[in-house]
Amino acid sequence: MSGAVPPGRLVLLRHGETEWSRDGRHTGRTDVPLTAEGERQAAGQAERLAKWSFELVATSPRRRATHTADLAGLAAPPAVERVVWDDLAEWDYGDYEGITTATIRETMPGWTVWTAPVPGGESAEQVGARADAVLARLRPALERGDVALVGHGHLLRVLIARWLGLAPRAGVHVTLAAGSVSVLGHEHEAAVIEALNLPA
Repeated sequence: MSGAVPPGRLVLLRHGETEWSRDGRHTGRTDVPLTAEGERQAAGQAERLAKWSFELVATSPRRRATHTADLAGLAAPPAVERVVWDDLAEWDYGDYEGITTATIRETMPGWTVWTAPVPGGESAEQVGARADAVLARLRPALERGDVALVGHGHLLRVLIARWLGLAPRAGVHVTLAAGSVSVLGHEHEAAVIEALNLPA
């Protein structure tokens, strides 16, 4: 983010486990529900998140994200506002939707979503543009206090990279566990990661 440093912090909650995330299948547009373990992970963050006061909670439109937000207690109230933003949807994996990296590598050796084309899907730069739009949209709320985002592994990794002023592909250097909480903030003028992968 550029300009004057806003006082609020950004809390990221990755949705809980689904069958597809458990099995390593790329899950973008498909609306896969949480598993019982995913529901436990989400509910397990409620106590931690209850200690925060959020000006805004924004979720991906996918039910695995909105259900995670519900179970984690991220409702309005106590948050001032809760909204659904399409730009928080997961990376569009196109033709690779529902397929594991191992399977893709049978015909595309060394492939990763970070380094190679995604036929019929998004590039890292396109996902980065969505992350930038999210950061710009939440800034007014961040000027007033803390903000929570509930979304998906790859999208949130790109968003962390953009928060730090790095290229979208730098998200490859961060991993986010299902149901985990991470916190972004500032130290003086520098954007920082305050916490990463806090478990349920």
